[in-house]
Amino acid sequence: MRRIPPLAAVRVFEAAARHLNFTSAAAELGMTQAAVSYQIRLLEERLGTALFVRSKRRVSLTEAGRRAAPLVSGAFDTLDDAFSGLREDGEAVLSITAIPSFAAQWFAPRLGAFQIAHPEIAVRLDASNAIADFGQSDFDVGIRCGKGPWPGLRADYLFRVHFTPMCSPDFAARHGGLTTPETLLEAPLLSSDVDWWHRWFAAAGVTNEKARGRQRVHMDSQALEGSTAIAGHGIALLTPPLWTRELAAGSLVRPFDIIAYDGASYWLVYPEPKRRMRKIQLFREWFLAQVATQAVTDGSGAFLPLPPD
Repeated sequence: MRRIPPLAAVRVFEAAARHLNFTSAAAELGMTQAAVSYQIRLLEERLGTALFVRSKRRVSLTEAGRRAAPLVSGAFDTLDDAFSGLREDGEAVLSITAIPSFAAQWFAPRLGAFQIAHPEIAVRLDASNAIADFGQSDFDVGIRCGKGPWPGLRADYLFRVHFTPMCSPDFAARHGGLTTPETLLEAPLLSSDVDWWHRWFAAAGVTNEKARGRQRVHMDSQALEGSTAIAGHGIALLTPPLWTRELAAGSLVRPFDIIAYDGASYWLVYPEPKRRMRKIQLFREWFLAQVATQAVTDGSGAFLPLPPD
């Protein structure tokens, strides 16, 4: 059984012995000089021997202190070596979990920019609808869709989950240009959320019971809906900020300006204990800058501040 004195006091002794100055040791450790003196005194009482000779203007090591100082410093060097490898391994890979639609439509096209900015950090992206348990997994950050908050996680608001109908230009032409919201009652509707079309029709003022009873093709993500809509097989409810490239290229069109909102938003989340990790700080700074850049040109209202609860 090891008989090691309190490590807090040992750490203070090591710094004070290196500097031969309690004030300098206090500055290094983020403590007051009085706290350093207190820890040294506790250690000396525990050992039953003096480690420093104190004078008005300086301190010096006793014979016992001189014998112990290099051994203690060497022990802390060994500890630093032991944990530095773990720190380096932990900082080398950034593991991200994100819902498939966000991962495919928003993050993946921008991922290369982060890698160029930080080539020392490898990124592992897992696209899944499963809600990751950060306490039981090795994920560093995640993109969640919901209302929050999530206990134990820090969360940065990204943008609202707005949605509006989108389809291919050919699809719109085949259905008479889709001139009014009511014309959608006769069109093939794609949906990943059974309530979204109800909400959108209500926002559009379509109260006909036929809107509620419409049959839809159900899919499990916006990414699948959007691909199907681009292929001309239906009209999908999609979130405009995720589909800016397709809208700009003309592979998708928005027949109506009407946008609905179900109260959910996208959030960047990460465990509270990991918030100071360099890789997470760098990723968060880069990620929020990307969001801010898109917010400048977005006209959908998705980036407006959340309404108060």
